[in-house]
Amino acid sequence: YRLAPEHKYPAAYEDCLNATIHFMKNTEHYGVDPDNVIVCGDSAGGNLAAAVSQTLAGRSDLPRLRAQILIYPGLQALDFNLPSYQQNRGVPLLFRERAAFYVLQYLNGDALHMQEVLEGSHIPPDTKLKYRKWVSPDNIPEKFKVRGYKPHKPHEFKAEVFETVKRFCEPSLCPLLAEDAIIQQLPESFILTCEYDVLRDDGLLYKKRLEDNGVRVTWYHLEDGFHGIVNLFDCFVLSFPAGKRGLDRIVKFIKGL
Repeated sequence: YRLAPEHKYPAAYEDCLNATIHFMKNTEHYGVDPDNVIVCGDSAGGNLAAAVSQTLAGRSDLPRLRAQILIYPGLQALDFNLPSYQQNRGVPLLFRERAAFYVLQYLNGDALHMQEVLEGSHIPPDTKLKYRKWVSPDNIPEKFKVRGYKPHKPHEFKAEVFETVKRFCEPSLCPLLAEDAIIQQLPESFILTCEYDVLRDDGLLYKKRLEDNGVRVTWYHLEDGFHGIVNLFDCFVLSFPAGKRGLDRIVKFIKGL
């Protein structure tokens, strides 16, 4: 897919959606069973896989996706002060500031208001209240807060910043914000999270949303994992046992479908 900042949102999403639709319409050409198509992605790719799954969920003109696999996905840009963002703010390979930087680059092609986004002054109070049922530290199990968490008091709302980032409220950019009617139609899901990853809580919150809406979820949490670890599973000296475990669980999930 086309990359930001040269190609801003929704370019990457549209590329992935169009490619998936083309594939689903031509499964016979590719020698694929139309009832066994899975979308999968890691990190930003997990965001795109989730967004594509949501968009296709209500399509009656295409085969239904068999499953979605989301590997440490980034799923929201409303709150960069959830427990995992606080605890792992300086943990490689994805620092808290870089997470905000990347999503701003994707949306606007620049990171001019990164500090306001990190502080939480980029979203109106009424919008935060609307989405609090889905994006809230209250929905994170207490065991994930023991490494340290302080409730964040956001800075004063800045309307001029919101004008530049209001598309953060679009589910095709932030899939965690999709309505229940969409979530309920999603296919069976596999979510992998890592303890030492700023995006951990994005995955945990989405897991809860799926389960609350009756979607079957297989969740695997790497207690000793960090962001990007699965990608390093076969990188010789950079390979970690946890990455191999994560990949093995993904393979097991696929074989069990």
